[in-house]
Amino acid sequence: MYDVAHIRQGFLGLSKPDEHGQLPLLLDGPGGSQLPKVVVDQMANYLYHFNSNLGGAAHAGRVTQETNDKARQAAGAWLNCPASSVFFGLNATSLMFHASRTIAQTWQAGDNIVLSSIDHFSHVSSWQLAAEDRGVQVRKIPLTADGSALDLSALPSLIDERTRLVAVSLASNVLGTKTKLAPITKAAHAVGAIVSVDAVHAIVHECVDVQALDCDVLFASAYKIGAARLGVCYMNERVLAAERFYKVEPATNMLPNAWEQGTQSFEAQTSLIALLEYWANLGGVPASEPLRTRLMAAYQVVGAHELSLIQAFLDGVQKRDYIRFYGHKDTANRTPTFAFNLIKDGQIIDPKAVSAWFGAKNIALPSGNFYALDVVRKLDLVETGFLRVGFLHYNTIDEVARLFALLDECVASV
Repeated sequence: MYDVAHIRQGFLGLSKPDEHGQLPLLLDGPGGSQLPKVVVDQMANYLYHFNSNLGGAAHAGRVTQETNDKARQAAGAWLNCPASSVFFGLNATSLMFHASRTIAQTWQAGDNIVLSSIDHFSHVSSWQLAAEDRGVQVRKIPLTADGSALDLSALPSLIDERTRLVAVSLASNVLGTKTKLAPITKAAHAVGAIVSVDAVHAIVHECVDVQALDCDVLFASAYKIGAARLGVCYMNERVLAAERFYKVEPATNMLPNAWEQGTQSFEAQTSLIALLEYWANLGGVPASEPLRTRLMAAYQVVGAHELSLIQAFLDGVQKRDYIRFYGHKDTANRTPTFAFNLIKDGQIIDPKAVSAWFGAKNIALPSGNFYALDVVRKLDLVETGFLRVGFLHYNTIDEVARLFALLDECVASV
C-alpha cells in the first residue's frame, strides 16, 4: 500500500506554516521538489565532516573521491547506462549550453539542426545559439493544431542528410504531454544525426532508460526529484569523445571528467546518492537487489499513485466550465502536470492575479510561460501565460480536492 501520509512526514517543508500560521499547499512540483530529511541529513554529514576537493590524500579527500564515484554509479543505475557515460554540472541548463557549444564544433554552413516546439527553452536556446554561431539552419518540429503535442508527421520534411542534431523533450514541462520518441530517433539516426533528449521533467515521473530510448545525449536535473541542485548528463561513446573540450588546460582529459568544468558540488552529489536510495525504497523491493531493479519498482508504485492524482484533477476540470484547459484531457501518455486558465465573463482572469491570490494563502500555484515559449506562442498566450499545477509523489487526493474548492472560491471572488 502506498502510504503517502508516512512519506510526507519525511518532508519537513510540507508542515512548515508561514508567518500567518497557514500550512503550505505545494502545487508547483515541476519547479522543483522538496527534499526529504534523509537527503538533507546526508548532505550535512558530508559538509560537516568531509568537505574537500578531489585529489586530496587525507581522509576527507578520499571520501570526496568515493562520493564522486558513487554518484556517477548511482546516476548510471538511474539512467541505465555505464557510470563512465555520466557527468555532472551546475544544472541542466548550464550542461545544455556547454554540450551544445562543444558538439557544434563540427557543424558547417549548409548543415541543419531540428529542435522541438514543445520544449523548455533551455533545450532550444542552447542549440539555437550554437547553430547561429556556426551558420547552421534551425528547423522546428511544430505542434499539432490544438497545441497539445508535437506533430510528428512533419519529420520527413525536416530531417535530411544535412541534419546534424535533433533535440526534443521527453515530456512537456507545462502540458505534461509525453513525446513519442521512437519515430524521432529512427529518423535522426537514419541520417547519422545526434539525438539529444531533455528528460528534466519526464524523469521525475518515469523510469528513464537511455538504452531503450536509443538517444545519444540526455539531460536530467536532480533537484526536480528531491535532491540538491545538480545537473546530470548522459552521453554515449560517440559523442563523449569530443575533438576539443571547453575546459581549463591543465584539467584532466580523462572521460567523462573532461566534460566537468571546475570544482563540482560534492554535497549535491551526496544528495543524489541519498535521494536515489530513498526513491528506490519506495518500491518495497529488498535492499539486496540492484539499485536499478529497485528504482524500476519504485517508479511503478509512484506512477500508480500519480495516476490517481491525474484522474482526480481531470475529473475536477471536467466539472468546471470556468477552466480553460490546455493539452490532453485524458490520463494516457502524460505526467501529473497541467496548464490552464480561469475564465469569467468570457475573459481570462489574469493568471498572475490568481497566483497572487493563492500565494496569500501560502499556496504555490505559479503562473507564466515556464520557458515553454513556443507553446504559449501557439496558444496565443504570450502576453498572459497560464497557470500550472504539477503534482509530485507526496501530493494527495485531498490536496487536489482542496485546490478545486479554492479555485471555486477564487473565481467567485474576482
